[in-house]
Amino acid sequence: MTSGAAPASLHVVCPHCHTTNRVKAADLASAPDCGNCHQPLFAGAPVALDEAQFDRHVARSDLPVLVDFWAPWCGPCLQMAPHFAQAAKTLEPQFQLVKVDTEAQQRLGARFNIRSIPTLALFAGGREVARQPGAMGAPDIVRWARSHAPA
Repeated sequence: MTSGAAPASLHVVCPHCHTTNRVKAADLASAPDCGNCHQPLFAGAPVALDEAQFDRHVARSDLPVLVDFWAPWCGPCLQMAPHFAQAAKTLEPQFQLVKVDTEAQQRLGARFNIRSIPTLALFAGGREVARQPGAMGAPDIVRWARSHAPA
């Protein structure tokens, strides 16, 4: 493979059973299903994750993972939620979008030093590559994610 060439297949973690699937890059837009649970790998909606699921998605996915760190008592978080869901419809299957409730998953919030919510964080190759605090609309979420995604 030459440098900069797209990989022939990618690892994609199922949002339902959290099994890692190998998917041909050319098949990403063809609504692939999980080989384990047979559910769609891309549902057009963010998936809520606990700590173990989060670690699996970030460590094993070859796709960038866009995380919304939020809490149920946070007004701006609740206002941004439908915009994040709308962004999922646009960004999938090039990204996986997930939500982490920092109230329920306090260790994750502490581990990533989340000091204000909502906070978006983009992970690629198992590490955080960009972060943006504050609520945004769907077009801004899409633009921000695309501008920070690895080439």
